[in-house]
Amino acid sequence: MRYSRTLSTVAATAAVVAGTVLLPSQAQAVGSVHLYKIYYDSPGTDSRSNASLNGEYVQIRNTTTSAVSLTGWTVVDGSSHTYTFGSYSLGRGKTVTVRTGTGTNTATNRYQGRAAYVWNNDRDTATLKKRTGARVDTCSYNSARVDYKVC
Repeated sequence: MRYSRTLSTVAATAAVVAGTVLLPSQAQAVGSVHLYKIYYDSPGTDSRSNASLNGEYVQIRNTTTSAVSLTGWTVVDGSSHTYTFGSYSLGRGKTVTVRTGTGTNTATNRYQGRAAYVWNNDRDTATLKKRTGARVDTCSYNSARVDYKVC
């Protein structure tokens, strides 16, 4: 009987440990601000038109229960192209799209104001950082077969 209980305890402990290993990463966890999607190869030909530039973007999602100030936060690619949020607050449960080209900033779309592409069409890494420089999240891709990556 004692041997049976010991095995049950060991099995239960192993199940808990296995469950812990299978938990989602922080970027996927509820209650975080994280990179959600990178659309790195805008539709059509890379003509450097504003429409094409704005077809390339990174999305940031807030899954916390309150708004989070992103003022001073940055999104950086592997070549150190940096976008810095001005005065901006991302509402709870909301997503903001940071587009490469120009446009008028809104609550759901921010614009880097660039005349050239940021995200490589085959591989790159996006890093989201707080204004202090602390890394919040990263998302990498390594494929020219698809046009976007859900982080």
